[in-house]
Amino acid sequence: MSSPTPDVPASESREARTRQMLGMKGADIKEASIWKIRLQLMKPITWIPLMWGVLCGAASSGEFTWSIENVLRSLLCMLMSGPLLTGYTQTINDYYDREIDAINEPYRPIPSGAIPLNQVIAQIWILLLGGIGVAAILDITAGHTDFIMTKLALGGSLVAYIYSAPPLKLKQNGWLGNYALGASYIALPWWAGHALYGHLNWTVVVVTLIYSFAGLGIAVVNDFKSVEGDRELGLQSLPVIFGVQKAALISATAIDVFQIGIAVYLVTVGQQLLASLIVLLVIPQITFQDMYFLRDPLKNDVKYQASAQPFLVIGMLVAGIAMGHAGI
Repeated sequence: MSSPTPDVPASESREARTRQMLGMKGADIKEASIWKIRLQLMKPITWIPLMWGVLCGAASSGEFTWSIENVLRSLLCMLMSGPLLTGYTQTINDYYDREIDAINEPYRPIPSGAIPLNQVIAQIWILLLGGIGVAAILDITAGHTDFIMTKLALGGSLVAYIYSAPPLKLKQNGWLGNYALGASYIALPWWAGHALYGHLNWTVVVVTLIYSFAGLGIAVVNDFKSVEGDRELGLQSLPVIFGVQKAALISATAIDVFQIGIAVYLVTVGQQLLASLIVLLVIPQITFQDMYFLRDPLKNDVKYQASAQPFLVIGMLVAGIAMGHAGI
């Protein structure tokens, strides 16, 4: 490993390298390894929510049992949802965002010239085909005659494409783009986990799409790091449309209100205890919103996410367990 430059403390250099590997904001460092650069394009930090969503869906199916076969199938589904298809999503997003990244995050692999565009395109196709292939394997091993996993993989991949690519490029619209992102992080992996073990029905689809409005709020948090470039290139993110403070309030409101809405729904299906637990998990999120996010969204976005999101994702699993108990 190369030593840090003289004007960069070792601790800061290590932190920058970690951020680079995870695809996080603030990764202002050069890395020579092409495989580390490829990994940076795939943003491993973003895989975790989708892998967790698979668990939530498995729980909501009410059919998951602890066996070696089911654990292996879950891990394969997480591989599909996380490294492969989320990796595809992040890579194609970086490909189409290379101009705006040159303004907001010039150290990213593509605008910095660390990886040629033809290699980026090859990576996009490998991840996409790999994800669809794993989905087909899951269908075959689960005995799905309707190939529901493959359909979900294809549908999710299409959403990822139209989110990033012209002419639709949903991310240009703050509302549509952030909802598409929220649904991709909550509803899609949830459906995959549920369909792997049970029957994906319209109730589960609708409830998780409503839950995805909380994901919209989370997606807005990610817009603050790029507000300067968005404004310069005419992208209508919510911080650009409403201003930083109002957008932060919209984000926090969506996150809190729709989680509480899911809790109310769970009360109506007889899951009062688990619904109460979800409400309790919202309280620390509100606290961290007041402590960090609403006071300075631009400075504290990462700190807020690290503090508050664990409570949100735990609440998702609680909701999945409750839905499974209710036989939804």
